[in-house]
Amino acid sequence: MNRLVRLLLLVCLAAAVAPSTAFGAARMFVGFYDDAAFRWRADHNANLDRARDAHATIINAAVNWSKVAPTRPSNASNPFDPAYQFTDLDDMIRGAQERGIEPMLQIWGTPKWAGPATNRLPRRLSDLTAFARAVAARYSGRYAGFPFVRYYGVWNEPNLNQFLSPQFDSRGRSVGPALYAKLFKAAYSGIKAGNKLALVGLGETSARGRDRRIKGLQDTHSPGRFYQLVAKAAPGLKFDAVAHHPYPTDPRQRPEQVVRWPNVALTTIPKLESSLKKWFHRKGSVPIWITEYGHQTAPAQNGVSYQTQAAYMTRAVAIAARYSYVPMFIWFVLHDDQGDPWQSGLIAEDGTLKPAFFTFADLAYRFDPRNALVVVKAGKPNPVVRLSAREMAARSPAGATIGVDMRVILGDSLVAHPQPQGKLGIDGWVSVPIAFTPVKGRTYYVEVQMNDIHGDRISRFLTLVAR
Repeated sequence: MNRLVRLLLLVCLAAAVAPSTAFGAARMFVGFYDDAAFRWRADHNANLDRARDAHATIINAAVNWSKVAPTRPSNASNPFDPAYQFTDLDDMIRGAQERGIEPMLQIWGTPKWAGPATNRLPRRLSDLTAFARAVAARYSGRYAGFPFVRYYGVWNEPNLNQFLSPQFDSRGRSVGPALYAKLFKAAYSGIKAGNKLALVGLGETSARGRDRRIKGLQDTHSPGRFYQLVAKAAPGLKFDAVAHHPYPTDPRQRPEQVVRWPNVALTTIPKLESSLKKWFHRKGSVPIWITEYGHQTAPAQNGVSYQTQAAYMTRAVAIAARYSYVPMFIWFVLHDDQGDPWQSGLIAEDGTLKPAFFTFADLAYRFDPRNALVVVKAGKPNPVVRLSAREMAARSPAGATIGVDMRVILGDSLVAHPQPQGKLGIDGWVSVPIAFTPVKGRTYYVEVQMNDIHGDRISRFLTLVAR
């Protein structure tokens, strides 16, 4: 990275250190979905560095079943069956781990040997279950050299015929949601069998749809109606979150755009949340992952100016941050590519960093869940916190001892200086107690330095609120 870029990032960091009243105290994983940049371009490692420099904490990537398994494996549940082609995905996940970034994987795409088309259900749902199990097991943290992956999605925009067909039968009756319920259940059971710690998001839905057949147009369901019908088809369906792509109806539209329900933009997410609780009979909140969002820049069709893209990004993240049940916001994409008509990247085709790159870096740092906001019980000594040490997991196995130096600060005073040791978890996180007793109503700041036997060091910054 050149000197100017480093200087500008330092300015972003300086601004981010001060708490922002505009964004409250939320924490979210903020990152990118850009397979081309992180897996297939010749400069994919440099792009991973760019993501790290922009303080990205998550990268979403597709696991195209038809590409990973072009021929039928002899043992589909085996994560290392020779028929599987995981190389580029392995490299990306390792690269993300080395940079402290959490991966998310989206499984989709039926192979020719398993079904009639990529966007149709496999003839045997058990084939999908076996594949999902193999993927989750491969990235369960149980195998050396294959990092842990916590977050999963099942199919891309299944409310569109482009990705899941059919949406309606020959008589115009809705069938897509019921088909997806079967598809999701099959993948969910496989993922959980491969890694019981995995979290699986339902949907990855497109922002809008028509809910009826219109001649000459793609068959689509609106996300609200889609989820309602999924719940009707499978009322007891298990899932850990709902994933959605709340794009505006036009990339030039502002993030505050109001759309008619059952379409779902950023402003309609509270309606989606309350409806999901009703339809699926959930007592608590339903986490909603925003797994795609973006605004194109000119000269792309419907593009906005560079400055407007940066402003819209700030406003979009501010809206998402207001919702306590939204723990994830993923921008599509990092890098514009020649020949790709979609140009929402934060890096132009020629490598120029757009203003939104620095806006992203500021926002991602402010919301970094690795620098956690933790509510602790007042008067209870030695509160336990979890610390992300994924970078260390690249060279140290699960169970390795991690040294932790902590400075607990209240106002201008050093309250405690504990130095516990923790064990590196299979997921790359470390749990340690803080040797002090928090006082009710006080907010403490904890400077954290972690180190391992290789001399690797990681800094984190926690905010503890005692209640």
